[in-house]
Amino acid sequence: MVKTSSTMLPLGTLAPDFQLPDVVTGKTISLNNFANKKALLVIFLSRHCPYVQHIKFELAKLGKDYIQSMDINIGIVAISANDVNTYPDDAPQSLKAFAQELDLNYPLLFDETQKTAKDFFAACTPDFFLFDATQRLVYRGQLDDSRPQNGIPVTGKDLRAAIETVLRGRPVIWEQKPSIGCNIKWQPGNEPVYFKNPAIAV
Repeated sequence: MVKTSSTMLPLGTLAPDFQLPDVVTGKTISLNNFANKKALLVIFLSRHCPYVQHIKFELAKLGKDYIQSMDINIGIVAISANDVNTYPDDAPQSLKAFAQELDLNYPLLFDETQKTAKDFFAACTPDFFLFDATQRLVYRGQLDDSRPQNGIPVTGKDLRAAIETVLRGRPVIWEQKPSIGCNIKWQPGNEPVYFKNPAIAV
């Protein structure tokens, strides 16, 4: 495990398109599935990562709180891109069991080629990207200040504040802190430039 932080993709970036299979249903999910939403939250995660395990129930609660009601009109999707040859816990069948364990009510997608992770400049798990109604990036960074073993409760306060602000049609204007987690496990020879040299500007 390498402790890694978000690349902090520039705000205003358009959401990259994707077409990936849902590990539970097998259906292909694309960016177009979330058209006409007030907001879209994209979460990069992995099953084995202790940082994800630390917040997994909050990840499930986000779905229950924000997409249980049709009135809120937000889309949420999770994506796993880890190399399953070295991390079999992140293979589709294992991810399916993870989604069912948490009773996720949003899709969990498998990015086999890791192209989508690269398109988002994702670097760690968890990594959060929140887009507004025009599918432009308005928040990227941490869920909250809680980390494994730091004693701070998991509340999701940073991400939830951003979601609530976007749903009210207001700009997210406060300083955003990067997410911290395990590095995405890139396939050999597939490491993106920004991962090899984090100092390179995105």
